[in-house]
Amino acid sequence: MTKGVAGIGKTVLTQKLTLDWAEDKTNQDIQFMFPFTFRELNVLKERKMSLMELVHHFFSETKAAGICRFEDFQVVLIFDGLDECRLPLDFHNNEVLTDVTESTSVDVLLTNLIRGKLLPSARLWITTRPAAANQIPPDCVDMVTEVRGFTDPQKEEYFRKRSRDEEQASSIISHMKKSRSLHIMCHIPVFCWITATVLEKLLRTRERGDLPRTLTEMYIHHLVVQVKVKKVKYDGGAETDKHWSADSRRMIESLGKLAFEQLQKGNLIFYESDLTECGIDMEAASKYSGVFTQIFREERGLYQDKVFCFVHLSVQEFLAAVYMFHCYTNRNQTVLEDFLGKDWKVKKRDTLNVFMFRVMEKSLRSENGHLDLFVRFLHGLCLESNQRLLRGLLGRTEIHPKMIQRVINNLKEMRSDEMSSDRSINIFHCLMEMKDLSVHQEIQEFLQSENRSKKELSEIHCSALAYMLQMSEEVLDELDLNKYTASWEGKQRLIPAVRNCRKARLTNCNLSESHCEVVASALKSNPSHLTDLDLNWNILQDSGVKHLSAGLQSPNCKLETLRLEWCRLSEISCESLVSALKSNPSHLEHLDLSSNNNLKDSSVKHLSGFLESPDCILKTLRLEECGMSEISCDSLVSALKSNPSHLEHLDLRWNNLQDSSVKHLLDLVESPDCSLKTLRWESD
Repeated sequence: MTKGVAGIGKTVLTQKLTLDWAEDKTNQDIQFMFPFTFRELNVLKERKMSLMELVHHFFSETKAAGICRFEDFQVVLIFDGLDECRLPLDFHNNEVLTDVTESTSVDVLLTNLIRGKLLPSARLWITTRPAAANQIPPDCVDMVTEVRGFTDPQKEEYFRKRSRDEEQASSIISHMKKSRSLHIMCHIPVFCWITATVLEKLLRTRERGDLPRTLTEMYIHHLVVQVKVKKVKYDGGAETDKHWSADSRRMIESLGKLAFEQLQKGNLIFYESDLTECGIDMEAASKYSGVFTQIFREERGLYQDKVFCFVHLSVQEFLAAVYMFHCYTNRNQTVLEDFLGKDWKVKKRDTLNVFMFRVMEKSLRSENGHLDLFVRFLHGLCLESNQRLLRGLLGRTEIHPKMIQRVINNLKEMRSDEMSSDRSINIFHCLMEMKDLSVHQEIQEFLQSENRSKKELSEIHCSALAYMLQMSEEVLDELDLNKYTASWEGKQRLIPAVRNCRKARLTNCNLSESHCEVVASALKSNPSHLTDLDLNWNILQDSGVKHLSAGLQSPNCKLETLRLEWCRLSEISCESLVSALKSNPSHLEHLDLSSNNNLKDSSVKHLSGFLESPDCILKTLRLEECGMSEISCDSLVSALKSNPSHLEHLDLRWNNLQDSSVKHLLDLVESPDCSLKTLRWESD
């Protein structure tokens, strides 16, 4: 699985790999490489077909060649854009399928492919935005990579390579560096493309002090540039015209309605019927796709029907936000009620801060994060300066500085009880869109401070810090949540930074399943920096341990120390955890399962198998007060006796060892291969 934010380059990465393979540059052990997109697969969700028919449908050459099975070939299947998937992906209830010629739904085909039931010899590669990654069961993912975009030098390289004018390129780079939010966003390649498109145009016509500095400003200018192209090229207008034509206004409003309604439904490809519902006829649709070539396009090829889409999901999200804000300012009760619920009533007292708070709450409840960028744009559109750039497109607004400050205050005070720590970072991005840099500046000062432990961090501070630590090119040596003065919820918002640190101390932080999922993603990452993980004093549920186990058995996991003292692991959790360690034993040196982890005989049997493995290099094993039976103790000591050359410290106190177990321990100590330096088996 490859994760990354919108526009970061996931699709380009899959295309580059496919091209290099096709040109005999890489992966020549692969006979077939089939790139699919979830956009394409969504179109077929009502169809019944076999895996072979699916391949033949998209890659007709295989059918023409008479290829009807792939078991004897090395095959790679690429599924790009999981976040765009509109199939149920019901891994729990879908029937098992093993025959590549048996017809079923595309959903069943995919779940069986991913489970390894169908064509188990194939290699799968899935790309996704981070928020949608949890649609795939963790035990189905062997490796996780992350596309992090351009480094600072690569940002400059992009603009210099794109522009033939060295002075212009230098001006763009200089402006990017002066705007912190712009500089951060330019790690995303698609944003660099939009930035270059806009700034190249503006540098020829505007004062440099007017150049856009936020994501919303940049997309507004991108839209305005495209409208100007249409006006000059097709309508005979002038570039200096300051107002939208009636035709352009209708066009943008129609596209905005389409963008919003289809974003709500989760659709990224549209049919004629979708366009008609938004008041767009086919003649106009063809005109739009011919004019707004960098906004809206018509697609043919793999589809029998003519279909349309926006050039990038972020463009659809921006236009959807423009439409929603237009509905708010014009008091479109029907649209607002459909989006926010029947309890939403447009009254004078329903001011902007109430509206934005309700929208933010809705986005944070979204499971796959499909409203995150939409909400960022919506906050950016609150600013009077951005509304002015849109030249009245949003309708009449009565927004004053105090109202804007209330929206900002709501963001800073947003509770995170029911949201994932990853999702909470979007609150920080919304502040940046509203040009409130106070949190960013305060975190910069915090990082430069010598007395960090004495400075209290709010929840929004923690979100900002997590983002900045995660995006840093320098790997953090240690993330210790208890060294930060913050609430539990604040500390939990820091957890995403675990992906970019070597040691993680997450002791007594009330970790949830979603937090365990973040930790697991750090263990699966390529490369994974995490070598020391302390989860002591967290009551871990079976679902959370399942995520951790999937991370531990990843080939990327290089964990050397794992502490799980007083985590109240159930029998199911213990077996899951130890099985994972047994499958990947070659790095772990220190393991602590002490106190309130009720190890049953079956769990200890798995643990003994781990200890007996020739790849096991465990040096420290703490199993104090684990309620082990005599059978378990004997099994464990026998395993240690069979592979005693690494273990240096063993703690079995408070397990009521019987004489036979003690005798085995003493025999172990007397073994010439025994390396034990510390042995404890009874109370002090």
